[in-house]
Amino acid sequence: MRALTDNSAPAGYPKGPIAAVAPADSPLTEARARLGRRLFYDKRLSRTGTIACASCHHQEHAFADVAPVSKGVDGRTGTRNAAALVNRAWGSSFFWDGRARSLEDLVGQPIENPAEMDLRLADAVAAVGRDSTYARDFATAFDGAPPSAESLRQALASFVRTLVSRSSPYDRHLRGDDTRFGSAARRGEALFFRKAGCFRCHPAGSLTNSGYFNNGTYVAGGDPGREAVTGRSGDLGKFKVPTLRNVAVSAPYMHDGSLATLRDVVEQYARGGRGDPAADPLIKPLALSDGDKSDLVAFLGSLTDDDFLTDPRYKP
Repeated sequence: MRALTDNSAPAGYPKGPIAAVAPADSPLTEARARLGRRLFYDKRLSRTGTIACASCHHQEHAFADVAPVSKGVDGRTGTRNAAALVNRAWGSSFFWDGRARSLEDLVGQPIENPAEMDLRLADAVAAVGRDSTYARDFATAFDGAPPSAESLRQALASFVRTLVSRSSPYDRHLRGDDTRFGSAARRGEALFFRKAGCFRCHPAGSLTNSGYFNNGTYVAGGDPGREAVTGRSGDLGKFKVPTLRNVAVSAPYMHDGSLATLRDVVEQYARGGRGDPAADPLIKPLALSDGDKSDLVAFLGSLTDDDFLTDPRYKP
């Protein structure tokens, strides 16, 4: 089996191995990624021993959740959809509101969040530290050092960095292979990058501009999104633009999981959002026929990378 770190950038990202984009203070190694994979599936990282990172991030769903909002310990629910973990090695901010500036920060917050895993990082370290095999694996990955909050976060972040999707029919289409890129997907691609204007937030290749955008889902009194982090009124209702890679398997959609299908997403954009004046001026009704909408859905389906969804390297 290939090493977890044996991945390179797909189209739309800076060329090179994933290790090249890891921060200097958290270098990516195979030992750290393998340790992170073990931690990702370990329910001892929750207060009740019933929830793991993988409980809300399922590989077959592009490491997203099928629930609009996930359930944490004691059946507690949050307010936002668990976003897909795809090609996050190239991210510069994380969560729907961008409150985390690194993957190391991203992976630590759900462990301590009372609505999710509800366990202090110090207690998580103690839980895994009681396992002699974890002590061995941490020592191997971190130059003989015992587990710590920092190394636990770095290990989990290392695993997430290895989650690279680059083999969808769309990727192959970009490389000149249209064997699995049908006529409906081709028509949808033309709509996506022209008439429908989707490319403004989802450029070719990466399919995200990594920015924040009020896409018409926000309604008055709802989740303020990015505004809660920055305090700027102009950020009201803005949420991070997600990559659309593997989007067909990561339903439901939007920050609150309020749209059940890709057709629902296309319909909302075609209507020009939900009508709140805070929506971005780019959100306006689109003259799309039923055939256009079906073609857009077909194009979005071509972004599904079956190799990524079944890659044995990502399994426990």
